[in-house]
Amino acid sequence: MKEVVMKKAKKSDIDEFIGLPDSEKERIFAELDAETPEQSLARSRPLNASERRQWRRFKAKMGRPKIGKGAKTISLTVEKELLKEADAYAKRHKISRAQLVAKGLKAILGSAA
Repeated sequence: MKEVVMKKAKKSDIDEFIGLPDSEKERIFAELDAETPEQSLARSRPLNASERRQWRRFKAKMGRPKIGKGAKTISLTVEKELLKEADAYAKRHKISRAQLVAKGLKAILGSAA
């Protein structure tokens, strides 16, 4: 019968660092603190494709959830009195101004089709 040998999972760099004695950690900290930004930059390398994707994902803000194909911000001029009435209507119906405009556009476009 064959004996099944399980391979040990490779420790991550973090786990390896945590496992070091305190004196070794202090030596590493001192070495990094003594390094100038130019030296640090010279040691660095460009991100590869998967690292770039991960960086973009980390850096991206959550933002609002997409509805349909997303939203577009527009500038719209509306007569003051009409805007006042629209805002009052939206407040009474507990919807935002943007939701009111969207509903109005859908109603007009739906009836035109």
